[in-house]
Amino acid sequence: MFKSGKEKRKSQSFNRMIPNILTMLALCAGLTSLRFGMEGKWEAAVASIIIAGVLDALDGRIARLIRGTSKFGAELDSLSDFLAFGIAPAVLLFLWTMKEAGPIGWVLVLLFAVCCALRLARFNTDMDSQHLPVWTKSFFTGVPAPAGGGLALLPIIISFQVENELIRNPQLVGILIVVISALMVSKIPTYSFKKIVIPRSMTKFLLFGMVLFFGALLVYTFKVLAISSLIYLCLIPISYFH
Repeated sequence: MFKSGKEKRKSQSFNRMIPNILTMLALCAGLTSLRFGMEGKWEAAVASIIIAGVLDALDGRIARLIRGTSKFGAELDSLSDFLAFGIAPAVLLFLWTMKEAGPIGWVLVLLFAVCCALRLARFNTDMDSQHLPVWTKSFFTGVPAPAGGGLALLPIIISFQVENELIRNPQLVGILIVVISALMVSKIPTYSFKKIVIPRSMTKFLLFGMVLFFGALLVYTFKVLAISSLIYLCLIPISYFH
């Protein structure tokens, strides 16, 4: 049977809510990571932030696909990103090792959270700007917040595979925090993979590679994440020269 106009409007309204629902789930995943961190369950805490990252990647794409983008959704997404990729990694790093550095450790995790907020604020203002460089169509300006949050957690991820106290050294972790914070607020072009055009002839190879990657991610989750993070770091100077 055909739906009435009123029923169609209700259906469309619910469809437009899907991206916001995913964003709220990402927000909940970020909050849950804080709970796991306070309980010392580091693998579960990192996994929660990974889930938040997956949901964050989906909400924007689905919103554009169903033409459900809105100013409200954009603001909600930024708030969710700040919590999941700014506050949560900062608190986890502080509880994991930076508290051993005393007040300096707290200042460094504060620096990371503030730089994440600045990165998101710049991203929001750039969306309405008409005077951006041409390269911004294919690149991000600086490291995006989800990538920054993942890179900051790299020492914790590596510690799941390597038993070495050096990885937990507050001085080394502090240096990484400063570097990632600087990359987020920098104007260095970084690859925006969602805008890469794949030739039709390469589609089957891409699909095969994605299946292989996600299969490995399910089996060797933290190893794959560590390697992926290191590869991303190596791509930053390449994207700059590109």
